[in-house]
Amino acid sequence: MLTSIVPYTSSPFAEAKESAGGWTQQLDYLLKNQAELQGALAGISVRNAADGKLLYEHQGDIRLRPASNMKLLTAAAALKVLGEDYTFPTELYSDGPVKKKALAGNLYLKGKGDPTLLKADFVKIALSLKERGINKIKGNIIGDDSWYDAVRYSVDLPWSDETTYYGAQISALTASPNSDFDAGTVKLEVKPVDRKGDRPKVEITPDTGYLAVINHAVTVDKDGKKKITVEREHGKNTIVIKGTIPITTKSVTEWAAVWNPTRYALTLFKEALEDQGIKVEGKMKTGLVPDTATLIHIHRSMPLSELVVPFMKLSNNTHAEILTKEMGKVVEGEGSWKTGLTVLKSELSKLGVNPNTMVLRDGSGISHVTSIQANQISQLLYAVQKEKWFPVYLNSLPISGKPKKMTGGSLRYRMKTQGLQGKVLAKTGTLSTVSSLSGYVDTKSGQRLIFSIILNNLLDEEKGKKVEDQMVSIIANQ
Repeated sequence: MLTSIVPYTSSPFAEAKESAGGWTQQLDYLLKNQAELQGALAGISVRNAADGKLLYEHQGDIRLRPASNMKLLTAAAALKVLGEDYTFPTELYSDGPVKKKALAGNLYLKGKGDPTLLKADFVKIALSLKERGINKIKGNIIGDDSWYDAVRYSVDLPWSDETTYYGAQISALTASPNSDFDAGTVKLEVKPVDRKGDRPKVEITPDTGYLAVINHAVTVDKDGKKKITVEREHGKNTIVIKGTIPITTKSVTEWAAVWNPTRYALTLFKEALEDQGIKVEGKMKTGLVPDTATLIHIHRSMPLSELVVPFMKLSNNTHAEILTKEMGKVVEGEGSWKTGLTVLKSELSKLGVNPNTMVLRDGSGISHVTSIQANQISQLLYAVQKEKWFPVYLNSLPISGKPKKMTGGSLRYRMKTQGLQGKVLAKTGTLSTVSSLSGYVDTKSGQRLIFSIILNNLLDEEKGKKVEDQMVSIIANQ
């Protein structure tokens, strides 16, 4: 059966589009003629930031995979539920008396989700014992990660992402290698040595005995190929390095997710104790803090207002999943994806977003099943402007063309032209065949507009970013 095509002029949206001028026609032309979009799906939504009026849409109500644009929803819900001053505690307990500078019992390290614990923080916790005059632990060192459930991976995480830094396991007790706070990972630096044919040098951050490195890589002549691969063996903490690195080249830096982040954090703590001259006679174990144990020290993370910066600027997946579980734990008493996503949906509905029209499977957007409409994302970005924590939210977004990592974030190398640099505050997103960009843009005419661009079924997601930049440029130049 044939259906008639309803002309644009029959709807309020069409009238808004007509009055918006030539930029909407430019977007139409780009969507129709851009080679990278042939055979792809594009959801576009543009609103006035002042009143939320929809100025332009193309398939704005079609559900598409958002990739890391999902983090816009997670960050908003977390700020609404937990608050910008929220911190993650890590607690130290003991269950025995101290006699002659020795703890006659076990030591318990209880994690409550802090993704920012560094080796230096474990040293501080160890020093708290030293200050109490303790130089020996006669019992065991026990890690308690029961604040969250035992499910380590979100439901749709691909097996091929298991060893990557962005696919790290989620635990309530975990650790990060540096101030990017990629929890549950280590940083590896492969450096060429002075003689070709020799194995390159490998440095691990943090310096720990938790992992074993098998180095098959070779230093080659200065004209040789620079190709290094770093992979962790499944179910183990053995990292295999292969490939070649030219003798005069810079080092190669990679991150790898560890197996069992709870044990990883516990190992760093035990190593910190020993570095401070505190002898551990017992073993390392995982278990629960007994009700009879005594709380002897609390370490607190930075507040959420600061944590959202590395979370959003660097698109940190582990932060997204930890915040999702934390919302479930705080509101419903269960730190799971299922409960956390239920809380997230409830908070979204309070912001005028309809979660019943979406498929939400995780907090980070790594899922290829999660699907959201561009119009719903732009609605969220309009609504959050009225929240008291909005300045924190806005500050967390990457800024176009700003070179510093914690300012420009994932947009630091994009939109660096005079008309766009510093004018776009937006969250990026990338998956295989998916690219997305949603946020705020200050236009040439002095308006602030909200936009959401979600591109799916691309042959090359990197080329999708150039299309996004063109679209934002068209919107900004009005």
